[in-house]
Amino acid sequence: MTTALSTAVAVAATGLVLVAPTATAAAPVNATATVAAPTAAAAGASLPFRSVEAESATTNGARIGPDHTQGSLASEASGRQAVRLNAGQSVEFTLPAAANALNVAYSVPDGQSGTLAVYVNGQSANKTLAVTSKYSYINTPWIAGAKQHHFFDNTRLLLGQNLAAGARVKLVASVQTTVDVADFEQVAGASAAPAGSVSVVSRGADPSGAGDSTQAFRDAINAARGATVWVPPGTYRLTQSLSGVDNVQIKGAGSWYSVIRTSRFIDQAGAPTGRVQLRDFAVLGEVTERVDNNPDNFVNGSLGPNSVVAGVWIQHLKVGFWLMGNNTNLVVENNRILDTTADGLNLNGGANGVQVRNNFLRNQGDDALAMWSLNSANVSSTFANNTVSQPNLANGVAIYGGRDITVSNNRIQDTNALGSGIAISNQKFADPFFPLAGTITVSGNTLVRTGALNPNWGHPHGALRVDAYDSAIDATVNINNTTFDNSPYSAFQFVSGSGTGKAVRNVNVNGATITKAGTVAVQAETAGGARLSNVRATGVGAAGIYNCPYPAGSGTFTLTDGGGNSGWNTVWQGCSWPARTP
Repeated sequence: MTTALSTAVAVAATGLVLVAPTATAAAPVNATATVAAPTAAAAGASLPFRSVEAESATTNGARIGPDHTQGSLASEASGRQAVRLNAGQSVEFTLPAAANALNVAYSVPDGQSGTLAVYVNGQSANKTLAVTSKYSYINTPWIAGAKQHHFFDNTRLLLGQNLAAGARVKLVASVQTTVDVADFEQVAGASAAPAGSVSVVSRGADPSGAGDSTQAFRDAINAARGATVWVPPGTYRLTQSLSGVDNVQIKGAGSWYSVIRTSRFIDQAGAPTGRVQLRDFAVLGEVTERVDNNPDNFVNGSLGPNSVVAGVWIQHLKVGFWLMGNNTNLVVENNRILDTTADGLNLNGGANGVQVRNNFLRNQGDDALAMWSLNSANVSSTFANNTVSQPNLANGVAIYGGRDITVSNNRIQDTNALGSGIAISNQKFADPFFPLAGTITVSGNTLVRTGALNPNWGHPHGALRVDAYDSAIDATVNINNTTFDNSPYSAFQFVSGSGTGKAVRNVNVNGATITKAGTVAVQAETAGGARLSNVRATGVGAAGIYNCPYPAGSGTFTLTDGGGNSGWNTVWQGCSWPARTP
C-alpha cells in the first residue's frame, strides 16, 4: 500500500469537522403529485447459520446495554446489548435449527485470555472455545475523533455431533467474558478433490500447520495453470504472500476444513490476464493492530477480469479485499469477513461490473463495504444482498464517487462512532478522484440501529447519508424502499461534510418506512434539494425535519413533497441540535 493510500485510509472515517451552526434556515416542503412506491425485495444475505443474541438466552450473568456511547462495550455489540459472564457463570442458547457448528462473538478484558466450556443439553461436550483479547482493543489516534474500539472478536468450533432444533448449548466462562451473539450452523462434510487438480500436499505443503507451506502453494499454482489447486482438509501456514496468481482456481474442502494461516494471502500489483477463482477455504490472520502501510489483506491488488471469490472465511486481517487495477466483472459472493481492523472490502478505483453479493461481514474497523473511485472511476458495480453487522469505526456501506453504482437489498446494523448505515459521498481523501456521476441507485436496503454521533462536530451522522463533502453532488441519486429501524439519530441526512456548503442535488427518495428515529426523520445541513415520496414515519423523536444549511448564508435545502408522506411534517426550529430520544 502506497503512502498516498495509507494516508487516505487513515482519514477515511474522520467525517465532518465543524461547529454547530447558528443561523436558522428552514426550507418548506413543496407538494407535487404522488408517486407510487416501488416494490421492496428481501434485504440481507441468505446465510448458512442462525444467530441467537445472548441477551435473549438463559443466563446467570449480567445483561449490559443498550448503549450508544462511543467507546463502550455495549455500543459495539449486536443490538447494543450483550451478556457479561464472570468466571464460572454461563449463558445457555436454545437452537432455532439443527446445527453441528458454533461461532461466538465475545469480548474479554484487555490482556486476558481463557475459554468457554461447551455443554450440550446439560452434559459436557468435552470441548472449549478459546477466547482472547489479542485481536481487540484497537487504537487509531491518527483518525480524528476515534477512541479505542474493536472490542469484540469471533471464535468458532465444530461440535462433533449433530444437534436438533431445540437442543440447548451452554457456554461456561473461565474468565470474565462478554458474550454478544452465537451463530449455529449445520456444516456439510468436507468436499472431495476435483478431478485433475494439483494438491498442495503433493507439492510439499504441511497440513499440520507446523511447517511453512508457502513454496508448496507457489509450486502448486505454477503447476495448475488453467486448472485447480486443491487444498485438502488441514491447517497450512504461509509466511509470505502469494503473487502471480493467474488463470487458476484455488479450492478447499470447505471453510471449516481447509484453513490457511497467514496475514497476507494474495499481494500482486499487476493485473492477471486469466480468470482467478478462490473457493471454499478459510484464511485466518494474526493482525492485531491497524498499520496502513502494510498489505495485511486477503487480497491486495487485482484478481483480473471475470474472477470469482466464493465460500471463503476471512478473519483477523487488516482488510479482506483491497482491490486495485483490473477486476472487471469480478464476483465476490457467499463469503464471511470477520474481525478486520480496517475495511471488509474496498473497490479502490477501476472496478467495472463488479458484483459483491450475499456476503456476511461482522466487526470491521472501518467501512465494511466501500467503493472508492481513486485514480479511475468505479463503474456499473453493485453491492447487493449483503448482511453487515457492527462496523465499529465507519460506515456499513460507503460509496465514494463513481458512475452508475447500485446498492441494493443489503441489511446493515449497529454502526458505531463515525459512520452511517449507508454513505453516498463525494469525499475524495486523495487525488485523482472521480466524483459521483450517472445514476446512483440505492434500493431495498434495511438499516437497523445505524447512524452515530460524530465526536468531531457534536451532532450525528444519519442512518443514510448523502454527502457533498469535497464537491457538489450532480449525479442522479435514486433512493427507493428503505427500511429504517430504531435509528439512534436521523434517518436521512443531506450534508456537505467539509462544512463548505457544497450542494446536494438531484436526489429522489421514493418509499421509506421509518420506525423510531432518535432525533428527526430528515437532517438537511447544506444547499440543494431532494424530492421525497411515500416516506412514512412513526416514533420520530424531536421533529420531522431539521433544515439548517451550514455555513450560514450558503443557501437553502428544498424538500419537495412527492406525495404519500406521513409522520414527519414538523420542523425543528433553530439550528441548535435536538437531543436524542432514547
